Amino acid sequence: MKISNDKVVTLTYVLKSDDEHGEIIQQVDIDRPFVHLFGNGTLLPAFEKNLSGLQAGDTFAFPLTPAEGYGVESKEAILDLDKSIFMVDGKFDSEMVAVGKALTMQDQDGNPLEGLVIEVSDDKVIMDFNHPLAGKHLHFSGKVLDVRDANAEELNHGHVHGANGHHH
Repeated sequence: MKISNDKVVTLTYVLKSDDEHGEIIQQVDIDRPFVHLFGNGTLLPAFEKNLSGLQAGDTFAFPLTPAEGYGVESKEAILDLDKSIFMVDGKFDSEMVAVGKALTMQDQDGNPLEGLVIEVSDDKVIMDFNHPLAGKHLHFSGKVLDVRDANAEELNHGHVHGANGHHH
């Protein structure tokens, strides 16, 4: 059975930065494989395009440009925030809001946004809301372990159920 929309795909992969010789960003092994309902719009389109048509036992290796991956870094995503918004009971939490810490903030619509603290000054906190992999060239390699039809409930819910479902 070939990978196509509405198939449940089980695979292992290694994600590296730059190319096949790059630093390992993420590794998904056979003991906790990646199980995914294909074609529901939650994976990078270029990732799905590269896997489409493969079957169980096939291996894959492909690069993604920043545009195909998590986008290019944007200066607009780096914000100077007033230090007062980080105050809790009138105190600034310098443990939590420190350079290199990732914080979840909310945008004006209340959606969670993950940001990285890059600078703390007397009255400002500068945060970078670019995706951590923005601007990076990525390289995926791995193996397709299984391809099966999704059942009606999975199609209805838009994700995998059962033994390997519901985790990302």
